[in-house]
Amino acid sequence: MGASIIDGKRIADGIRAEVRIRVERLAARGTVHGLTAVLVGDNPASQLYVRMKGKACEEMGLAHWTITLPADISWPRLREEIGKLNADPKVHGILVQQPLPPQMPVADVVAAVDPRKDVDCFHPENVGLVLIGTPRFAPATPAGVVELLLRSGNDPGGKDVVIVGRSNIVGKPLAALLVQKARGANATVTVAHSGTRDLAAHTRRADILVSAMGSPRTITADMVRDGAVVIDVGTSRVPDPTMKQGYRTVGDVDFEPVKAKARAITPVPGGVGPMTIAMLLSNTVQAAESAEGVPRT
Repeated sequence: MGASIIDGKRIADGIRAEVRIRVERLAARGTVHGLTAVLVGDNPASQLYVRMKGKACEEMGLAHWTITLPADISWPRLREEIGKLNADPKVHGILVQQPLPPQMPVADVVAAVDPRKDVDCFHPENVGLVLIGTPRFAPATPAGVVELLLRSGNDPGGKDVVIVGRSNIVGKPLAALLVQKARGANATVTVAHSGTRDLAAHTRRADILVSAMGSPRTITADMVRDGAVVIDVGTSRVPDPTMKQGYRTVGDVDFEPVKAKARAITPVPGGVGPMTIAMLLSNTVQAAESAEGVPRT
């Protein structure tokens, strides 16, 4: 019969509806609340992501601003722009879109953002709070994975979870979330990566397998146990002459063969992607609530 499809768009729409209620509550207080994206250079993918985030903000009733800076901007000049946003009371969320040009010290850029406005949850202070189990914000994509699992009836509590990928954006923070003694956590977590010997031996014992490598169709059916839940975070473009744009977007998982073995699986696109933006919106509203002293219900 094959796996049930975990519909990320449907679940994300539910989260957006919850966020909209919180936005309306803030608006009733006369609060101007919004998200500012800082875009350095003219990377087409970054421009697209920023437009998508802006559109999502508008749909929620959140203000959104984009600051576009030249690719050859100096670090002191970028730091000055971030400082202005840190001081602006209308701006509750700041995201500096990555990748950044090579002259930029990424760690310094991340640390320059006020951690109270760091809705991407990249600042070292916020990363540390996630690790010790008292997050100010949860990083958007990992938080989206957790909500996907919970809202699709696949609570990770007590399960063996294998995460393939150790990035600072997905793999590491997701592991930190899932090992906590908390809702949507209490899992036994293994993090596998490019240095793992016999990767399939680890993935085959997973009750829940999360792949976040960005390596197209690397997770094959023989690497997945019967009845596993498979969450595909990876996105890659592969050539496809049948498509108008000449390529197709696929995930890390060889979808159709794995779908035949799994109990539940996320598609690419339409799985984790919509959740990332929904959780970013939630974090932005949470930052506004904290700044205004509004308790979250």
